[in-house]
Amino acid sequence: MPGKTAHLAQRMSRLGTETAFDVLVKARAVEATGRAVIHLEIGEPDFETPAHIVEAGIAALRGGATHYGPAAGLPELREAIARQAGAFRGMTIRPSQVVVTPGAKPIMYFCLTALLDEGAEVVYPNPGFPIYESVINFLGAAGKPVPLLEKSGFSFDLDALRQLVGPATRLIVLNSPQNPTGGVLSREALETVAELAQRHDCWVLSDEIYDRILYDGQHVSIASLPGMQERTIILDGFSKTYAMTGWRLGYGIMPEPLADAVARLMTNSNSCTATFTQLAGVAALEGPQAPVEAMTAEFLRRRNVVVEGLNAIPGISCTCPAGAFYAFPNISGLGPSAQAFADLLLEKYGVAALAGPGFGRYGEGYLRLSYANSLENLTEAIRRIAQAVAEL
Repeated sequence: MPGKTAHLAQRMSRLGTETAFDVLVKARAVEATGRAVIHLEIGEPDFETPAHIVEAGIAALRGGATHYGPAAGLPELREAIARQAGAFRGMTIRPSQVVVTPGAKPIMYFCLTALLDEGAEVVYPNPGFPIYESVINFLGAAGKPVPLLEKSGFSFDLDALRQLVGPATRLIVLNSPQNPTGGVLSREALETVAELAQRHDCWVLSDEIYDRILYDGQHVSIASLPGMQERTIILDGFSKTYAMTGWRLGYGIMPEPLADAVARLMTNSNSCTATFTQLAGVAALEGPQAPVEAMTAEFLRRRNVVVEGLNAIPGISCTCPAGAFYAFPNISGLGPSAQAFADLLLEKYGVAALAGPGFGRYGEGYLRLSYANSLENLTEAIRRIAQAVAEL
């Protein structure tokens, strides 16, 4: 007897995905044929979680931290986040403003769910993390992409931003340092967003997941600007800074009424974040930060090698990223589309990279390369990319 056909809800057709995971599957299929692939597609630190964090997680498990906890997070972790995040950003943050989630994506999903009615206007970066656009579309909101331009270091096109933000704008999404470009929003851009948000009484979701992976200067959160803390949601987590992607530990900082709503969404979905993971998070925040500094220093060393190598290839140019661990080379001079060239790199040369359009329409003509890989592998990947260009 044939199985029942799955008739999915219409809204599922509006839900996107992350191309990084699609490309990873394709790369594994290539590896299954016996060919070696250099993975530059996944945005994941290639470092182990620092030992003192692992030990704290093990101790928590052995100590019985295997039961339900509060939906908004353990009090000790919320307090540690409020202290650390406040000191880092020069702000006063109360633990009641913090909600802990299994990974940082739920903060994005829950906050947009809590704030956006169908048709609400949302301004978001393009190219940008694809889940912004996916969730906006899924909720039936009206997404308005603002281009990130190479000529301005992938900061916002401020003229375009002023045209897009208006009385109907409910939310502006920021990401700095950025995925996929590695760009950092200038203070002028942040001040412009702040002025527009206050003038039009809208929210700002500030994705600061890469805030500690910054190569020059100090991180500036828009929430620290005058009048912005009461209308800003800070999205952050442990995955990138502490190489804890598999631990699934993120958090949001927001005004208490919204924090209460997000905690209610947690109750209705995940119940709570794993307790032992949260206790490991306390150790991450309160323990030695030398591993974070060492990892960032190594990313800087790799960045310099990758950018220099890409810029030496005829037809490719690469702006030097100011943060995160991604290079976003311009390949528009080569001829093939970004997707065609990314496919060629994987299928013929064994380099897994992401095509820029996977991050939005303004990503055409670019690739995203994660340099969260060994210097040896990165050097070999640059050699293979150069060979691919020479053989076009």
